[in-house]
Amino acid sequence: MPTSTRRDRERVRTRERIIEAALHVLETEGVAALTIRRIAADIEYSAPVVYQHFANKDALVLELVAHGHRLMLAEFRQAAEEPGIDRRMMRIASDYVRFAGEHPHLYEVMNGTVVGADERRHAAEPAIAVLKDLLGAWSEAHDVVLADLDEACEIIWGALYGMASLGCLGTVGNERARRLAEQALRAILLGWRTGAPGNG
Repeated sequence: MPTSTRRDRERVRTRERIIEAALHVLETEGVAALTIRRIAADIEYSAPVVYQHFANKDALVLELVAHGHRLMLAEFRQAAEEPGIDRRMMRIASDYVRFAGEHPHLYEVMNGTVVGADERRHAAEPAIAVLKDLLGAWSEAHDVVLADLDEACEIIWGALYGMASLGCLGTVGNERARRLAEQALRAILLGWRTGAPGNG
């Protein structure tokens, strides 16, 4: 194997180990515990090795945000394979809230102010695009004309975000929040189907 190829593979593997270690710290202790020195110690490398891959903590957190959205995207794509557009929409609602419950610290940095709004939106775009495609398919299947598909998608995304946030409260919990998310989505879709003002 050529030396350059071996070095490239080692570099990729080191980057993967950094991300894995950072995810572990984030998921178990929260973003405050996440430091370059901590990650270097956990993977038994020096801090300069980590800095070769990530310029600072902010760059590392941004990669974790992107990783989180890739995980969510994978779940959305699975939901999109459900038979029946209505089942797909309900699965999206349930999966979104479940993801937030299973990855609370990761979900927090994916949606909090640690990373800039534009960067968060960019990382979320592929998952939002899946939701938008499903919403377009739903509107065609039910012969519903949505005045603005992007706005309709944002309404659903916001509703799911709100239900996921409720799920973080001990008085609600994730399981109930998932049911509430499905109910909220049903109510929104029913409103659009029955010609609620401003959506047709």
